[in-house]
Amino acid sequence: MTSLVDPLAGIRPVEDVAGEFVNVVVDAFERRQGPRFSLVLSGGDTARSCYERLAGDAVARIDWAAVDVYLGDERWVPADHPDANQRMVREALLDRVGQVGSFRPIPTDAPLQVCAAAYQQVIAEVLAGGGLDLVHLGLGPDGHTASLFPGSDSLDAGPSELVVATRDPRGANPHPRLTLTLPAIAAARLAVFTVSGPSKREAVSRLRSAEDLPAARVRAGEVRWLIDRGAYEEAR
Repeated sequence: MTSLVDPLAGIRPVEDVAGEFVNVVVDAFERRQGPRFSLVLSGGDTARSCYERLAGDAVARIDWAAVDVYLGDERWVPADHPDANQRMVREALLDRVGQVGSFRPIPTDAPLQVCAAAYQQVIAEVLAGGGLDLVHLGLGPDGHTASLFPGSDSLDAGPSELVVATRDPRGANPHPRLTLTLPAIAAARLAVFTVSGPSKREAVSRLRSAEDLPAARVRAGEVRWLIDRGAYEEAR
């Protein structure tokens, strides 16, 4: 599969990625199709800033008891490990907003394939019920998103493969990973990328050149890109 079009066509940089992210989440919550709101979160420094802002600016704009939180990917490390996405999500968002409806992190306390199979069942149940409302994604300097790395077999997951175990084939990112697949993300109503800082300029430039990067393959009911000037400059 190759991406032959620029996924960023028509995109312009935003001044405040975290602030725009808050607005997108609040709007999606208000437009949800049922009583619940399923929110899939990611990891990384940009994600942390977005979640801290969300906890500060949207604590009273969202009924958090109606929000069910999931993870889009995770490192195969203990839940309290410094590199664990679930630890960051708790610290940056969940501990600050109070009780959410539920939090279902990706398990990491069993063999890798067992953990993948367990979360496969979780996501399958969500899709069979109310569906995924919003999936938050980042962009790695190599063009990866979630834990879908360039050259990884995870990019070729079939329609029924929602969660897989994977590694970075290039070895730049340590730890085995568990990740939602492209078919799982494609089932979401909205996928939102947040991209910030000069370290992402090359990846943004490659996306604008229509290179077949993992992030360029993402599809969903709607895909939104929030990119700041630090990542966008020199990539035009």
